[in-house]
Amino acid sequence: MRCRLLLAILVTTASVFSVNDALFAERPRAVVASAECGYTSSLFDGKSLDGWTVENGAKVEIQDGLMLLKDGDGWLRSNHVYTDFKLHIEWKALKDDKYDAGIYLRAVPGGAPFPKRGYQANLLKGKEGNIGSLPGAESTGLVKFGEWNAFDITVVGDRVTTFINGQLAYSVSGIKEPVGHVGIQVEVPLGGQFLLRNLQIAELGFSSLFNGKDFTGWEGAGQEANTCWKVEEGLLVCTGQKGPWLRSCCEYGDYSLRFDYLLAPGGNSGVYVRVPQDGNHHREDASKPPAGFEVQVLDDADPQYAKLKDFQYSASIYDIVGANPRITRPAGQWNTLEINCDGHHVTTRHNGVVVTDVTSESHPAIKLRELKGFLGLQNHSTEVKFRNLRIGAPVPSPLK
Repeated sequence: MRCRLLLAILVTTASVFSVNDALFAERPRAVVASAECGYTSSLFDGKSLDGWTVENGAKVEIQDGLMLLKDGDGWLRSNHVYTDFKLHIEWKALKDDKYDAGIYLRAVPGGAPFPKRGYQANLLKGKEGNIGSLPGAESTGLVKFGEWNAFDITVVGDRVTTFINGQLAYSVSGIKEPVGHVGIQVEVPLGGQFLLRNLQIAELGFSSLFNGKDFTGWEGAGQEANTCWKVEEGLLVCTGQKGPWLRSCCEYGDYSLRFDYLLAPGGNSGVYVRVPQDGNHHREDASKPPAGFEVQVLDDADPQYAKLKDFQYSASIYDIVGANPRITRPAGQWNTLEINCDGHHVTTRHNGVVVTDVTSESHPAIKLRELKGFLGLQNHSTEVKFRNLRIGAPVPSPLK
């Protein structure tokens, strides 16, 4: 009952918060997660562009722990898409005058050099924070020229509320895109360079599945979890030693599951979705026992995996459909993965790209799989690390 109640809270959380919650009074680097505030995490670790995809030839570098918009016309796109969220970002223009860039909200890929759809909170001098395509989304006099400035932007439903340096700039409705990416516009030839820091996002309606400290919410399937699993530096780690797969203590039905994973060379693992207690994730026909399915996690580039079936590569839905395109990052680098389940409509989004899209019409085999069950993390005798595991209501695909 407690799990079912939690999922009900996740679906409704986004509609019951106060506008004042848009402010992050304290902004710790650690993840914060609760049903009330959503799942809050950093979008920038100060060391890499993990979690982002550079579009249209823009050049973005890391400089002394800051993000530098260095050159080109293009944009930086979040790997995940978001419906309702709170975004915190701090920025500084390196030009004294005529600077220009922007922050994209619910942006849809497509268009060059910048996305044609979505909303842009301006970083144009004199119009900082304004959304030109949204009547009433404007303010003046809140920006500190030549200094660091902070935006706190909350988007819920069709409404956007923006605070600039702690002061309310506007709160207006009219957003038509229901879901999309967060992005950073890079417009250096005309707009100049910018520095960014302290990028954080709260995914409203999402809740943590891993507290970074212990196995709360999880159990070893048939053996103690610590036989081959450990928590190390806030990460959930499969050591690769012989032992059980890790099973959620709760069962789940429709949801969006999001996480990052990192494989050792030759790494092999998987995520069990809606499986029964025994973990069964294979079912060829209706005469076989009930089963969920597996989403593969694999070091695709390792030579030993050169001749696998298409559905055996990372982000594929095992036995049903292969990931297309294959965009797994090399072993030792973090990958992002989302598994979105809405009835028999299942998609996987890998490193920012939808690589599978399965319905009962396109792939009838999915109808053989259960609509509710346990989550599982596979032990396939190789080391794999997980972080930022969270779950929320299914996320719709961006409108086409």
